[in-house]
Amino acid sequence: MVDEPVQSIGGEAAEGGPQDGTALCLSGGGYRAMIFHIGVLWRLYETGILQKVKRISSVSGGSITAGLLALKWNRLTGSQTPDMQLFRQEFVGPLRALGRTTIDVKAVILGLLLPGRVSDRVVAAYEKHLFGSATLQDLPDKPSFVINATSVQSGALWRFTKPYMRDYRVGEVLKPTISLSKAVAASSAFPPVLSPVEIKLNDSAFTPKSGSDLQRPPFTTNVVLSDGGVYDNLGLETAWKRYRTILVSDAGGKLQAEESPKADWGNHAYRVFDLVDNQVRSLRKRQVIDSFKQHIRSGAYWGIRTNILDYGLADALTCPFDATMRLAETPTRLQAMDDQLQERLINWGYAVCDAAIRKHYQPALPKPDKFPFPASKV
Repeated sequence: MVDEPVQSIGGEAAEGGPQDGTALCLSGGGYRAMIFHIGVLWRLYETGILQKVKRISSVSGGSITAGLLALKWNRLTGSQTPDMQLFRQEFVGPLRALGRTTIDVKAVILGLLLPGRVSDRVVAAYEKHLFGSATLQDLPDKPSFVINATSVQSGALWRFTKPYMRDYRVGEVLKPTISLSKAVAASSAFPPVLSPVEIKLNDSAFTPKSGSDLQRPPFTTNVVLSDGGVYDNLGLETAWKRYRTILVSDAGGKLQAEESPKADWGNHAYRVFDLVDNQVRSLRKRQVIDSFKQHIRSGAYWGIRTNILDYGLADALTCPFDATMRLAETPTRLQAMDDQLQERLINWGYAVCDAAIRKHYQPALPKPDKFPFPASKV
């Protein structure tokens, strides 16, 4: 018997899952994840797989990528065939431009020196570079985009979607008009420096009796959120409970060994938090893969730390494991990346996604001829 990575909770049986259809999960990992997922989506878009996905669930750095994809979705899918020039112009270009801009350090400094929270600076940066004045109501009706954050108050997942935003304990708000920048900032509010994000609401905005046990102020009037990866770094929960076929793109980091860990209480507590977080992420990954092997779900998993040779494809793009592991060590930051690092991360996301889907999802798919940026390789 395999322990599934996601367990049902009260009130979710009404959602009726799992259903036929494919969901895509985009993990967290700062700019590393944001750029890696560009390559993933590049491959899925040009093959037509992306256009058939029913739900895209994201956390943290993955939500930056998913947020722009959602905003550009109708333009990118308006023709019968993939328009790669439009994809590069409308989607790849703006994300790469953001990736050349350091957000986190500036946000922290201004947050300390000026009125307002650090997270307010992150919201402003997303508005400037990607989302403008767009709200959740500017997302497409289909597929369903779910941007996930973590409620610091309830300890549960807070979901941002076009039809609603909700925490199963606090309740739901229908047709939310929260800005897309704020939703993505909440999802990517990496603790402790970029967290929390606060959202002020009216108690009357919530659907009556939609929360299990916390539908009351201040839970309904002052929502306090942190990075979605604190609860679920794969963005898995809202996909796994609804669909039978799951594609998981994992650009998450891995805890590094420390010969002489710091002993002061602050740094020690942070190190212990990382240890717990690393174990939870590793367990969930193993459970996902075991569930595929036991046919509890169908689909594919690929990760930034995957060895592409493990897929056993003779015609996979050439990606030496030592080179891809160096890419995986890119810090989990919202820190400027040079163009070559970006291109290598995009190439790697493209290549490992291709190998995973041709091995486990669509074996008849033609192999790609080259990387998106052939000169940069990985």
